[in-house]
Amino acid sequence: MSLLLVLAAALVCGASGVPALLGGRGSNRAQRLAALMSVAGAMIGITGVVKYLGEAVDPVLSLEWRIPLGVSFSAALDGLSALFLVPVFLVSGLGAVYGLGYWPQADSPQNGRKLRAFYGLLAGSMALLLVARSSVLFLAAWEAMALAAYFLVATDDRQASVRQAAWIYLVATHVGTTGLLALFAFLYSLSGSFEWGAIATGSITPWQATSLFLLTLVGFGLKAGVMPFHVWLPSAHASAPSHVSALLSGVMIKMGVYGILRFSGYLPDPPLWWGALLIVLGLLSGLMGVAAAIGQRDLKRILAYSSIENVGIILLGVGLALVGRTVGAREWVVLGLGGALLHVLNHGLFKPLLFFGAGAVIHGTHTRDVEALGGLARRMPLTFLGFLAGAWAICGLPAFNGFLSELTIYMGLFRAALSPSTAVCVLGVLAAAGLAMIGALAVACFVRALGALFLGTARSEKAIHAAEAPVSMTSVILLLALACLAIGVAPWTAAPLLERALASWSPGGGDVPGLFELAPLGEAGLIAHVLLAAAAICGLILVSRSRAAGSAGTWDCGYADPTSPRLEYTASSLGEMLVGIFAWAVRLKESRLRPREVFPARDRYESRATEPLLDGLLTPFFHRWADRFSRLRILQRGNVQVYLVYILVTLVIVIAWAMLSPREGP
Repeated sequence: MSLLLVLAAALVCGASGVPALLGGRGSNRAQRLAALMSVAGAMIGITGVVKYLGEAVDPVLSLEWRIPLGVSFSAALDGLSALFLVPVFLVSGLGAVYGLGYWPQADSPQNGRKLRAFYGLLAGSMALLLVARSSVLFLAAWEAMALAAYFLVATDDRQASVRQAAWIYLVATHVGTTGLLALFAFLYSLSGSFEWGAIATGSITPWQATSLFLLTLVGFGLKAGVMPFHVWLPSAHASAPSHVSALLSGVMIKMGVYGILRFSGYLPDPPLWWGALLIVLGLLSGLMGVAAAIGQRDLKRILAYSSIENVGIILLGVGLALVGRTVGAREWVVLGLGGALLHVLNHGLFKPLLFFGAGAVIHGTHTRDVEALGGLARRMPLTFLGFLAGAWAICGLPAFNGFLSELTIYMGLFRAALSPSTAVCVLGVLAAAGLAMIGALAVACFVRALGALFLGTARSEKAIHAAEAPVSMTSVILLLALACLAIGVAPWTAAPLLERALASWSPGGGDVPGLFELAPLGEAGLIAHVLLAAAAICGLILVSRSRAAGSAGTWDCGYADPTSPRLEYTASSLGEMLVGIFAWAVRLKESRLRPREVFPARDRYESRATEPLLDGLLTPFFHRWADRFSRLRILQRGNVQVYLVYILVTLVIVIAWAMLSPREGP
């Protein structure tokens, strides 16, 4: 029953854009109906997940399917799928409500219907691929997800930068799909079936297992935005509408993490270097992602690079779990994988919250440039509270949910650092130190963002005339902020999901304690209660004293107008020192207009952060190969007869290959 509910939810979500397509170009009624279907699909899906948690056996569905090779429609629901389904349904449903105020159909008749149609298709396809248990069904859902995301990124396709971002994403996602095609073809050659299942020990050679692992890492790593496979992510997440960015960053990139987890769990006897490679990639993504975020001026690019950082944190946990499987340390598996899965769930809450907050800022000011803002806390108090909660959570500070997942990963890394194996000990120490550095940089990044956006004095007319977002937007923001707080103060609410997911990835735990026995998550929840109570008491004391003392001007340091925005710290000045320290990860491109007259009329200095890996290496590499492949356009002559010749030649080659291939049996 639970699996049928999830499949029904995927169908309802996928079809939610149909009313928008059938409605008029300026019909808000059709948009409201589409949002209602999205919310209904989300509620059905979450009901299915909750019902699954009460079932003792994982439900499986296998139906005859009229496609080649005799493949059946094979679907199943287990703990790993259930955990990833929660943010899919929750964020898509809330995002549909948010879109009523952020992207109303009446104000966007040229692209609103397209946005609604592909938004629903993206949510439905992600839900379907999470329950798929055959290569054909998974690839069909994966391709639907990829194409839906492409059209969503290209929503405002009148802008050249948006079209370029969508094109880069489309190319990158199909490169990843090529890796998945190779992965599934290799699996079929080994097992003779497109159905999935754990591979028995000794049934494949070490080089075959390694090939499968590397194909998994490339194919799914591109979707997850793991460095150096992140070439598409910053521009795509910045160019899409904000509620689409929330779905892409908070949910879609986790489909890559899901793929890595699913297939690494199927592979037997992982060598030590598999886990070490994931830990190194996690550190690279975490450090370079947050360092690049610190140097950005575009609010949504800050959040996009921060997503790369959080994927890196998740990979640290997954890598630790693989190392634990290698050395037989079951407790490392529980702590590493438990922390990674909890961070998947947490990131699926606080990152959409931050993107929704960024969308409210853009809606109220019509700019994404943090240098042009400031002082928004007075003008947009609800958005400020929501963004503050999201920033608190993403920095891993106590009382909110991000602290719990990072604490769990720390506990596992500390245990690895005490290993008698020198290699594992060094790996654990370096990973723990790297995670600490990532956390410190994340705090600096979001202190910079919060200060530049909401504190101080407004630095432009857009900030001065900013207005609070509509209720449909602020209600979603505050609801997600409460969800982040709820997990922080009551982490046991996530225990059923986490325990079932852990059991589905690595069954047979024996007498090893569960996650909540190994990590002090219950105690962390109690500490959160104490911190919140102390903060409330201090707040009441400060408010009462400020009312009694009244108000007075502060020392102006001799300036006639101390409230002038020219005296404010900008976002660039706040992050300048850290950008200089991490010049290997982010580099400033400066533009300066120097005064030449005796009495100069104007002077100007601008700086823009660039990423050496992306802008200096990966982008030129892809441009060179794009130019080389453009020579193949000579094959596209537009002549039907020529295309028929191509098909005939291909068929002849395939038939000849089949005739010449050796056959087994009599």
